[in-house]
Order: sequence, then structure tokens, then C-alpha cells
Amino acid sequence: MPRDAAGTASDGTTTGAEITLTNVTKRYPGSKTPAVDDVTMTIPAGKIVILVGPSGCGKTTTMRMINRLIEPTSGTIRIGGEDTQSLNPDRLRRKIGYAIQQAGLFPHFTVAQNIAVVPKLLGWDKKRIDDRVDELLDMVGLDVGTFRDRYPRQLSGGQQQRVGVARALAADPPVLLMDEPFGAVDPITRGNLQDELLRLQSELHKTIVFVTHDFDEAVKLGDKIAVLGEASKILQYDTPEAILANPADDTVAGFVGAGASLKQLTLLRVRDVELRQEAVTVDIDESPAAVREKLSRSHNPYALVLDRRRRPCRWVHARDLPRATSLATAGKPLRDVVSTQSTLQDALEAMLAEGGAVPVTGPQGQYAGTIHLETVIETIQTLREEHNGGDSTGADGGTQQEAR
Repeated sequence: MPRDAAGTASDGTTTGAEITLTNVTKRYPGSKTPAVDDVTMTIPAGKIVILVGPSGCGKTTTMRMINRLIEPTSGTIRIGGEDTQSLNPDRLRRKIGYAIQQAGLFPHFTVAQNIAVVPKLLGWDKKRIDDRVDELLDMVGLDVGTFRDRYPRQLSGGQQQRVGVARALAADPPVLLMDEPFGAVDPITRGNLQDELLRLQSELHKTIVFVTHDFDEAVKLGDKIAVLGEASKILQYDTPEAILANPADDTVAGFVGAGASLKQLTLLRVRDVELRQEAVTVDIDESPAAVREKLSRSHNPYALVLDRRRRPCRWVHARDLPRATSLATAGKPLRDVVSTQSTLQDALEAMLAEGGAVPVTGPQGQYAGTIHLETVIETIQTLREEHNGGDSTGADGGTQQEAR
């Protein structure tokens, strides 16, 4: 999508801005050693950069200095070429989205009121705010009529995190900071939220700085990963592919861990492999008798039930149909689905949970096909052959304190 120097896309939305940290240090009074020591790095515009490292290494402190929730002791941070120290801190923060673990929603505000916080501070009129709230709820996959007037306590953990992301995006900021936003939800919900973030990023092209201690999450989400050591020393700053292929030192290799070849599945998306279309699909409003006839003609015992928006919701077996009065309750609900944004590792885990082929959804949650275990196995075999027969020297990751 074309954009001008200010980071404005041709459709008027704001895309990402480059962030540069130059010799950034944070010292707390009374501490002999700095919490963050002389960090220099460039975060490219419109990319997801992951800060990963052990607890206490300074990754969250580094991120919070970008929006001045923590003031740097020395050094310079620029966003889109503008020195953040030259801006009023409150004005700066209103231009930067911020999403944290457990969402951090105001419990006495409705979903709509939570999302509207920053636009109200910026003086937007009511209609513009209402339109933006509805747009964002739809964008993060929450039905406007169902969720707009609910309170956080009425939402699941995953729904709260979606609202948190919507709130962070409300004023269309060029930069989004995310501090372990998915760390407090269950693994399946976490995978779905990661997929949703990747889908949103493919449309919005924000600059996202994402803090995590989970290297698998870093590999899945990051365009680039900064592996940090003590005091946020940059041990390696490179693409996930380069870090997996050629860890800079033993500490980075420890983050990569065992099974690096299997982690290559995290670099491939479901959209990169062929999906099958042989599943019998039926609309949720069809009669059980009609579906039974359809299965009889297809010689397939199972049908995948799609809701009114063509999203997969249930599997139904032919033996479930004689007693069924509606497809809305027949068969069994899906335990897991994957999207075209999901990794092949996600798909493999979903297959183990489902016990077979898994439905795949497209950008708006609509059914796109199914992925099968044979497809993943063939991909693993191809990766192994390429690894054994190719040059394993990897990209020039390097140990970098000054990363460009």
C-alpha cells in the first residue's frame, strides 16, 4: 500500500513509522548497574520486531522508554525522525498504541467506552468515535451487537485481549507497543490471538514492538527478533530464519533450544501449503434430512457445518442426523481451527487435538479448506532434505550491540 513520508497510506490510514534507539541507557537511583545499558537499534517502519529475553533482562524497560512510561537516563529515541524528548509525554503516548497482558481494561467501562478512551482525549466527535468503535470491533472479530455494551467481566480472556488490541489501535497510531499481551490466556486462545494479530498487521502495516519471553512466539510473529541479554545487551538482531539457522552464541542457541529443525515449521504458514477441498460443507440452516441425503450421495460420513457467515463451527456425522432437529446442536463443536495466518506447527498441534484434518479459515474467518497430516509430514521431509543438502551457514546474524 503506497504511503507518504509521514506514514500515511493512500486510503488515509496511518501506517508504521521507523523507530531508532541510539545509546539508550536507564539507571535507577541507588543501583550500581544500569537496567538498560547503551542500546542502539533500528526498528523498521511497518514491521513486527520482537524483544525476547529472560525475566529481568530489561526488555520491558526498553520498550516502555519508547513511549516514555519510563524516562531514559541518556540516549536518544526517535519515531519517524522526531525526538521523543521534544514531545509532551501525554501527547506522545496518545500517538502510540499500548497493549499489555490481561488487557488492562477499565472494569467500570463498557467495551465501547474502553475502546473510545484515546479518541475522546483527542477530541473526536461522537459519531466519529462510534463509527471507529464499530469498525474496530469488526476488525478484531467481535460482533458489534453482542459485545459493544458488555463489561470486561462479561468477556473471556481472549475476548478481553481482542478489546485491548482494539483500544490500542483506536486512534490509528503508527506505532503499537505490546508487552506480553497473550501471556495470560490458554494455548489455543493464544494461537488464535497471534493469528489475529498477523492478519491485522497484513492490513494495517503498523510498527509493532512486541515483548515476550517465549521464543516460539517470537519466531511466529517477528519480522525481526532482538535476543537480549543482561541490561538489554543485544546478543543477536536478525530475522527468525537467520537466528534459527545460525545462532550468534551459546546463549542465543539456548533460546532456540532443542528441535531447531522442527521450529522451521513456525516459519511456514498454512497459506504456503495446498489446502484440500474434499470436505462436505453444509449451512447451519439446512435440515438434517437434507444433509443426510447429501452425505449419502458423497459417500462421506462427516459434514462440516458453516454458520451464516461461512465460518466453520461443527462436525456432524451421518449417525447424528436421524435424531437431530437442528444442525446448530447436532454433532460436536470444533475444538480447534487454524487460519491461513497460522503456522504449520499450529496446524500440527490442532490436528493432534482434533484427531485428524483441521478446517482452515480465511481473512474474515470464512472456510477456506482443510489441512491434513500428510501435508505437514511431506513439508517436514522437504525441509529435512533441504537442510541436509543445502548450505547451513545461515545468514549473517552476528553479535550486535549496534544493530541496524
